[in-house]
Amino acid sequence: MPYLFTSESVSEGHPDKVADQISDALIDNFLAFDPQSKVACETLVTTGQVILAGEVKSKAYLDVQTIARNVIKKIGYTKSEYMFEADSCGVLSAIHEQCMLSKKVDDLVVEDFVV
Repeated sequence: MPYLFTSESVSEGHPDKVADQISDALIDNFLAFDPQSKVACETLVTTGQVILAGEVKSKAYLDVQTIARNVIKKIGYTKSEYMFEADSCGVLSAIHEQCMLSKKVDDLVVEDFVV
Protein backbone atom coordinates (compact mmCIF):
# COMPACT_ATOMS: atom_id res chain seq x y z
CA MET A 1 0.00 0.00 0.00
CA PRO A 2 1.58 3.34 -1.03
CA TYR A 3 1.86 6.13 1.50
CA LEU A 4 2.81 9.77 1.52
CA PHE A 5 5.62 10.90 3.81
CA THR A 6 5.68 14.56 4.83
CA SER A 7 7.73 16.58 7.27
CA GLU A 8 7.93 20.14 8.44
CA SER A 9 11.05 22.18 8.99
CA VAL A 10 11.16 25.64 10.49
CA SER A 11 14.11 28.01 10.69
CA GLU A 12 15.86 29.45 13.70
CA GLY A 13 13.76 32.08 15.46
CA HIS A 14 10.46 30.61 14.25
CA PRO A 15 7.71 30.85 16.91
CA ASP A 16 7.57 27.02 17.18
CA LYS A 17 11.27 26.88 18.05
CA VAL A 18 10.94 29.74 20.54
CA ALA A 19 7.99 27.98 22.18
CA ASP A 20 9.91 24.69 22.42
CA GLN A 21 12.89 26.42 24.04
CA ILE A 22 10.66 28.12 26.62
CA SER A 23 8.90 24.84 27.48
CA ASP A 24 12.27 23.07 27.75
CA ALA A 25 13.59 25.79 30.08
CA LEU A 26 10.54 25.49 32.34
CA ILE A 27 10.92 21.72 32.60
CA ASP A 28 14.68 22.01 33.19
CA ASN A 29 14.13 24.53 35.99
CA PHE A 30 11.40 22.54 37.71
CA LEU A 31 13.59 19.43 37.65
CA ALA A 32 16.66 21.35 38.84
CA PHE A 33 14.84 22.54 41.96
CA ASP A 34 12.72 19.40 42.50
CA PRO A 35 13.85 16.24 40.69
CA GLN A 36 10.49 14.62 41.49
CA SER A 37 8.55 17.30 39.59
CA LYS A 38 5.95 16.21 37.08
CA VAL A 39 5.49 18.81 34.36
CA ALA A 40 3.12 18.87 31.41
CA CYS A 41 3.38 22.27 29.77
CA GLU A 42 2.86 23.87 26.40
CA THR A 43 3.92 27.26 25.12
CA LEU A 44 2.30 29.34 22.39
CA VAL A 45 4.17 32.27 20.87
CA THR A 46 2.68 34.92 18.61
CA THR A 47 3.37 38.58 17.86
CA GLY A 48 4.00 40.29 21.19
CA GLN A 49 2.55 37.47 23.28
CA VAL A 50 3.62 34.26 25.04
CA ILE A 51 1.08 31.90 26.61
CA LEU A 52 2.23 29.24 29.05
CA ALA A 53 -0.25 26.49 29.89
CA GLY A 54 -0.26 23.14 31.61
CA GLU A 55 -0.17 21.21 34.85
CA VAL A 56 2.65 20.86 37.34
CA LYS A 57 3.24 18.82 40.45
CA SER A 58 6.33 20.16 42.19
CA LYS A 59 7.68 21.41 45.50
CA ALA A 60 9.41 24.20 43.58
CA TYR A 61 7.95 27.62 42.86
CA LEU A 62 9.29 29.26 39.72
CA ASP A 63 8.91 32.74 38.28
CA VAL A 64 7.85 31.35 34.90
CA GLN A 65 7.52 34.81 33.33
CA THR A 66 11.14 35.61 34.08
CA ILE A 67 12.28 32.24 32.73
CA ALA A 68 10.31 32.82 29.51
CA ARG A 69 11.72 36.35 29.11
CA ASN A 70 15.29 35.13 29.71
CA VAL A 71 14.91 32.50 26.98
CA ILE A 72 13.55 35.10 24.57
CA LYS A 73 16.49 37.42 25.36
CA LYS A 74 18.98 34.59 24.88
CA ILE A 75 17.48 33.84 21.46
CA GLY A 76 17.99 37.50 20.52
CA TYR A 77 14.55 39.08 20.52
CA THR A 78 15.68 42.31 22.18
CA LYS A 79 14.52 45.02 19.75
CA SER A 80 11.01 46.44 19.48
CA GLU A 81 11.23 46.54 15.68
CA TYR A 82 10.99 42.70 15.75
CA MET A 83 7.42 43.15 17.09
CA PHE A 84 8.39 40.58 19.71
CA GLU A 85 10.75 41.66 22.46
CA ALA A 86 11.66 39.93 25.71
CA ASP A 87 11.11 42.96 27.93
CA SER A 88 7.79 44.13 26.47
CA CYS A 89 5.94 41.04 25.24
CA GLY A 90 2.98 39.84 27.26
CA VAL A 91 3.53 36.60 29.17
CA LEU A 92 0.35 34.88 30.35
CA SER A 93 0.71 31.89 32.64
CA ALA A 94 -2.11 29.37 32.81
CA ILE A 95 0.05 26.79 34.57
CA HIS A 96 -1.69 25.21 37.53
CA GLU A 97 -1.41 22.31 39.94
CA GLN A 98 -2.19 18.87 38.58
CA CYS A 99 -5.87 17.92 38.70
CA MET A 100 -7.19 15.24 41.04
CA LEU A 101 -7.30 12.64 38.24
CA SER A 102 -3.58 13.08 37.61
CA LYS A 103 -2.90 12.71 41.32
CA LYS A 104 -4.91 9.47 41.43
CA VAL A 105 -2.90 8.07 38.50
CA ASP A 106 0.30 8.88 40.42
CA ASP A 107 -0.98 6.82 43.36
CA LEU A 108 -1.42 3.68 41.25
CA VAL A 109 1.23 1.00 41.37
CA VAL A 110 2.18 -1.71 38.89
CA GLU A 111 0.27 -4.35 40.87
CA ASP A 112 -2.96 -2.47 40.11
CA PHE A 113 -2.54 -3.46 36.47
CA VAL A 114 -1.62 -7.13 36.90
CA VAL A 115 -4.41 -9.37 35.61
